[in-house]
Amino acid sequence: MYEPIRTKSVHSMAEPTPDFPHRSREEELDIRLAGHLTALLTVTDELRTLTPDPTLDDAAQRLAEQATRLRDGHAPLRAAPTASATDPAHIAALHQRAHTLAGWALVVATSRDDTAATTLAAERMRSHATALGLAA
Repeated sequence: MYEPIRTKSVHSMAEPTPDFPHRSREEELDIRLAGHLTALLTVTDELRTLTPDPTLDDAAQRLAEQATRLRDGHAPLRAAPTASATDPAHIAALHQRAHTLAGWALVVATSRDDTAATTLAAERMRSHATALGLAA
């Protein structure tokens, strides 16, 4: 009824060392966390332009430091903010986006046991939740 396969699997015949690099789970998490923090930094820079605040300046500095650390010393690219309107709905949308990005960063930072990034992401989430009126 059943005849065993007598030929080698195509997977076992493949090269013992693949010709493309593989990253570890930790490296993948570093890349993902750096991406989330850089995106959060971009939104924070936009908010800093629309609503100048020393706490946002401090947050931007800390986000840039963490992203640089995760990217092996390469500082994240920072675009010049484009928004010029001070429409409350636009500012609220930016805070909502920042809150979401901080949440994503918090999940990744927690999964990789990065205390500094976890603390920063939680602080940013709390700050943007307060700005949105979500925190009590």
